[in-house]
Amino acid sequence: MNNTRTSGLPPSLPPLVVSSRDLSRLEALLDTPVLRRHPAALALMDELNRADVRTPDDMPDNVVTMHSRVECEDELTGEHHRLTLVYPHEANVETGLVSVLAPVGSALLGLAVGQTIDWQASGNRPLRLRVTAIEYQPEASGDLHR
Repeated sequence: MNNTRTSGLPPSLPPLVVSSRDLSRLEALLDTPVLRRHPAALALMDELNRADVRTPDDMPDNVVTMHSRVECEDELTGEHHRLTLVYPHEANVETGLVSVLAPVGSALLGLAVGQTIDWQASGNRPLRLRVTAIEYQPEASGDLHR
């Protein structure tokens, strides 16, 4: 199985695993007039449309969900990062709160520990991010009111 995901969404990719609660909230967000035609929102909707949707109780604890705190490494530079995947209004790059609408945010959603994703950062700089650990996942922690 290929563990690399790209933004081109090749048909050989394994399905994403997304919680039904995250899916519901993200669909409501993406259906707002401001985001309905936004390129990042359209790309995220494409990802959600191919997702394996599970109840929060049935989410694997090694998969990135909304509000998950993850450790990852850029395999091209060796840089290590600690990021929390959040909704756009909660984003703060300086503190590691990354919006699900940012390219890395939508890429991380549904990615499991050990999987890698390639994408282009600003300035067309290539990045290859590998999830090395999930420090906190709301579903695994029983925190269903986030």
